[in-house]
Amino acid sequence: MTASSVLDRSAPLAHVGPAHPYRGGIAHFTELTARAMRNAGHPPVLCTFQRQYPAWLFPGRTQTVEPGTPPPADLPRPDRRIDTLNPLTWHRTARWMQQQAAGAVVQYWMPFMAPPFAYIAWQMRRAGRPVVGIIHNARPHERHWGDTQLSRLFLHQLSGAVALSKSVAADVRVLAPALPTEQIDHPVYTRFGDSPDRAAARNRLDLPAEGPLVLFFGFVRRYKGLDVLLDAWPTVQQVLPDAFLCIAGEAYDDPTPYRTQIEALPAPNRVRWDDHYIPEDQVADYFAAADLVVQPYRHATQSGVVQIAAHANRPVIVTAVGGLPEMVETGRSGFVVPPENPGALAEAIIHACQPKQREQLSGPRASGGSADALAQAVERLLLR
Repeated sequence: MTASSVLDRSAPLAHVGPAHPYRGGIAHFTELTARAMRNAGHPPVLCTFQRQYPAWLFPGRTQTVEPGTPPPADLPRPDRRIDTLNPLTWHRTARWMQQQAAGAVVQYWMPFMAPPFAYIAWQMRRAGRPVVGIIHNARPHERHWGDTQLSRLFLHQLSGAVALSKSVAADVRVLAPALPTEQIDHPVYTRFGDSPDRAAARNRLDLPAEGPLVLFFGFVRRYKGLDVLLDAWPTVQQVLPDAFLCIAGEAYDDPTPYRTQIEALPAPNRVRWDDHYIPEDQVADYFAAADLVVQPYRHATQSGVVQIAAHANRPVIVTAVGGLPEMVETGRSGFVVPPENPGALAEAIIHACQPKQREQLSGPRASGGSADALAQAVERLLLR
């Protein structure tokens, strides 16, 4: 039986998930959550990994930032305690958190993380400490046997859950019907700073100074549909010969089929793939340089890329999967197209790049998607 949870406001709140030196969107979100809760009156401690993924499971080149990159100056240095493959570290982490923290907020995005996170949450709640999960994905983009059972295991150890889209909230309620769950829109990412001048950004990135520029941003895996965008691109090039496609992100799949598609295009020189992790100090330039951000996903729950585009005031085209349509006001901030439909995608890109249409598109607006709204939802669940 789990002890009832009461939040001690005099003690710090633990934030569990990727954090410096780990890179990527979930690490950014751990830090965003820690700042939001600190601003709401809950001083943070950050708990991250000794080892996040074994090398054989991680498809990218490196899991961490460049050596020498300093941690965020405005947050405590993360404690690297959790080895996902070593249960002894789970137990030691839970004991440390019981001594250090009044409660915990755990970032959850894939079933591989369920065993250590479920154990830590179970131990915290046994000690009367509330634990809230921030649920990025209740079900993974790429499904495997046992995923549902692992996610259910984790969810059943929580005091409450915050889902970042209606789609994810629906999944949580199926997997854990009794779990108190709130849904908020994914907060807009402001960490990359204000959007720079478009011409200056294109110059710094050595991108064409003129013509519409379409951006595909983020690591490349099959579920993200880059191949669908490349199938649509000949039609775009036929109508908009000065259009340029910039792909900015590291390949987590075999890059060969994508490169073959690019080479077969009518004008392959109008496509560039920056096949590497994009450093934080360049992210704003990529979005400022773009006229349109395209996410042709086959599967999705919600998207941090849309929220970067929102801050940069860039319109988006997304597919009608998961929570992506929730983030777009059709004709005002972008367009929604069917997944795996190159014809519809090409038509939407061409339409969005017309001068009159570009004047009407102001970039996505994430209604309610703020760090303050996130903090309020987490606090309500911690105090239940």
